[in-house]
Amino acid sequence: MALPSQSEEQIQDREFLRDVLEGLGRRQKALPCKYLYDETGSRLFERICELDDYYLTRAEADIFSKYLTDMARRIGPAALIVEPGAGNCKKVQQLLRQLDSPTGYYPIDISPEILMAAQGRMAAQLPGLTIRAAVGDFSDPEAWTGLMDFPACKKVVFFPGSTIGNFSPQHAEDLLAFFKSMLQPGDGLLIGTDLVKDAVVLERAYADSEHVTAAFNKNILVRINNELNADFDLALFAHRAFYHPLRQRVEMHLVSLKTHSVHIAGTRVYFEEGETIHTENSHKYSVAGFNCLLGKTGFTPVCHWSDIQRRYAVHYAQVN
Repeated sequence: MALPSQSEEQIQDREFLRDVLEGLGRRQKALPCKYLYDETGSRLFERICELDDYYLTRAEADIFSKYLTDMARRIGPAALIVEPGAGNCKKVQQLLRQLDSPTGYYPIDISPEILMAAQGRMAAQLPGLTIRAAVGDFSDPEAWTGLMDFPACKKVVFFPGSTIGNFSPQHAEDLLAFFKSMLQPGDGLLIGTDLVKDAVVLERAYADSEHVTAAFNKNILVRINNELNADFDLALFAHRAFYHPLRQRVEMHLVSLKTHSVHIAGTRVYFEEGETIHTENSHKYSVAGFNCLLGKTGFTPVCHWSDIQRRYAVHYAQVN
């Protein structure tokens, strides 16, 4: 197996390289899930959301179709909607249309291609709405500095889907505390959580019959190959997803199908047969458990809405 020609010193994205080598050097190999969402990964995730096996999209859509008016009433007039991890911005459009004279919309996303395309589309569909997009990691305070371009008003962080579940309990607490630090008393948080449910339903959603989630998971290896001059052979890895009941989370892994080695910017990484790379967690919450988390991070739970099968919930909370 030939060594890549590009050395570690020549790699431009040093943070990506550092995170990959650090994660693959652990006893339990792991990669940060944020790197799943490049342009290709974001588009694959959009396809996942349309699959029959992925119940979450339908449950969330059902909640918004039934309770959007009540959500808008809770938020109130002249609000600025801030969406960390906005992606294609499709979910927020119906909320913005329902709101009373919103001050503006501030999407944040790590993928500039997806975000800029979405900003252009939204500007055409919601004329008159002030939109300021920020490209960056939404956990970085620098990505929020553009909020200063808006007049003083009530801000509401919109965090739909189940992104909060991708964080460990401690990191989820840290993220909510970070959101709170970007807000003022009376500002709001509209956030989605996937609820604890039957393991069969959960595992089918993360190991779909059309294998789109497998392609999404393996795409992180494609990205490492392309951006860090690595030589991962995708045929030597298989997608695996399972529910861990004690930790109340679905885990996604990439399983090495044989003993082999991979080169990343001149560094050799060894894999044993059956060894896995842990790529993502999706934690599930009870309503009471999530309300407790909100309270610990400076938010007061106001209300929540759920679908009839109690698979998913949308919560509204305010800063204390």
